[in-house]
Amino acid sequence: MGIKVQSDVFIIVFVTLLLAVTMIYLTGKLNKADPMEKPGGIIVPVLLGIQKVHDTVKENVGEKNAEIFTPYILTISVYIFFSNILSLFGFSSPTANWSVTLMLAIITWVITQAASFKYSGVKNWFLSFLEPIPVLLPINILGKFTSIISMSLRLFGNILCGSIIMSLVYSGTQGLSNLIAGWLGAGGSVFNFMGPILAPVLHAYFDVFAGFIQTLVFVTLTMVFVGVEVPDDLK
Repeated sequence: MGIKVQSDVFIIVFVTLLLAVTMIYLTGKLNKADPMEKPGGIIVPVLLGIQKVHDTVKENVGEKNAEIFTPYILTISVYIFFSNILSLFGFSSPTANWSVTLMLAIITWVITQAASFKYSGVKNWFLSFLEPIPVLLPINILGKFTSIISMSLRLFGNILCGSIIMSLVYSGTQGLSNLIAGWLGAGGSVFNFMGPILAPVLHAYFDVFAGFIQTLVFVTLTMVFVGVEVPDDLK
């Protein structure tokens, strides 16, 4: 019996490799740029994007920790947003696969717990399960892990719903195209000419706008969860 591989796996690997190569290329461009000269070309939007993310991270985790967490926040921002809008190019969105969003949520959870260990100590981390009273231990244990489920399902559910709705839209426009062609005397199934007319507006909402919002939500929650673990005097 052979091993069946989900078709989404190939898209996930492709997106990961594409973004990795792109980031390596852009990093090389930034390293070669002369800091004494005015930047130009693709370096300008890259620098603006990095600065914006860095400023946002600094507001949540403090200036001292921004250098540590900015690379991760920048990476997941680019990966999630690009994955969310991939259906614009006719591919399935990696974030419409729960295994992807679950792994992203687990990585965020691990980083959050690592920050808790660093700033609160391992002993206080375990003692937090007994606060405010020991009888709440089961609830505190559950609460410690619920962020993994909530973050992963929120991103997965919204992107999957958008993909399903767009599939229904194209099915509807195909039927409408056949109907109009039938009125004009053509028989059978025809080219879905109504799709390019009606779908772009919906793509702008379900792919671009919703994709950006879901990226912002995931990234914001990540920064908030990590920021909560950082003491105010270390921010």
